[in-house]
Amino acid sequence: MPVYSMTGYATAQSGNGTGGADEPARTGLGLEIRSVNSRFLDLSFKLADELRGAEPALRELLTARLKRGKVEVRAWVEGRHDSTTRAPSPHELQRLSALQEGIQAWCPKAAPLSVAEILQLTARQTAQPGQWQDTLVALGERTVEALLDARAREGARLVEMLIDRLRQLRQLARDAQPLVPLLVEQQRQRFLDRWNEALGAASTTSGSAAAQERALTEATAYAIRIDVAEELTRLESHLDEIERLLGRGGETGKRLDFLIQELHREANTLGSKSSSLELTRISVDMKVLIEQMREQVQNLE
Repeated sequence: MPVYSMTGYATAQSGNGTGGADEPARTGLGLEIRSVNSRFLDLSFKLADELRGAEPALRELLTARLKRGKVEVRAWVEGRHDSTTRAPSPHELQRLSALQEGIQAWCPKAAPLSVAEILQLTARQTAQPGQWQDTLVALGERTVEALLDARAREGARLVEMLIDRLRQLRQLARDAQPLVPLLVEQQRQRFLDRWNEALGAASTTSGSAAAQERALTEATAYAIRIDVAEELTRLESHLDEIERLLGRGGETGKRLDFLIQELHREANTLGSKSSSLELTRISVDMKVLIEQMREQVQNLE
């Protein structure tokens, strides 16, 4: 299955209109869908007045095909040649004038209709409820398919980027592996050297031997505390799981987001236990790569 990004854009227009003889200037519909990342599926609609009846069908269509994302749907009625407004007929103007006179007879302070209001009212009068719904829903199916294709292409690009970051993280983990036993032994030896200096010349007494044994035990315990082999093992395990999820595809975003948090935890622990500049540098480089992955994973469905 492909990995889908939540970012995408698609638009489509119907070829021919379905308007009647009383609507000669209108020939088709336009539909646009934009999608960005979101924790849940968040739908918003900006539809022309005569298209609002199709909103439930469009909502059902989108809910069935999309799982996550902030999705904005915009639909409009297109003109035959361009987007110019249809001129009202004399009959429509006469009717509006009569209605206005009747209202002003009862409400003398009522403002007269403006040109813009007349054009808006006559445009609404020509729209017949439901006449565009079938066309708009069919157009919605085409547009959603195009949106899914766009989200799949963006998802493939993100997967390619994530695989590259996984490769770099694996290399950093391999660079850190040979440093671990050397650093543990260095810290253990440094602890013993300082203890021996404190004991002075009286190293032949039984009390001094017991003190040295205790120092050895404490040095070993300290070396275990700074051993980062376990963190590197868990980090490799998380990298394997991320690669498996990317290969499987489907809805991976939330699971990947959790694994990225675990990667960040291991890299932080690696840095806090570090006793060498080289291991600290590796930890910092890991956190930079993990942050880059986190930003991209939040765009995956």
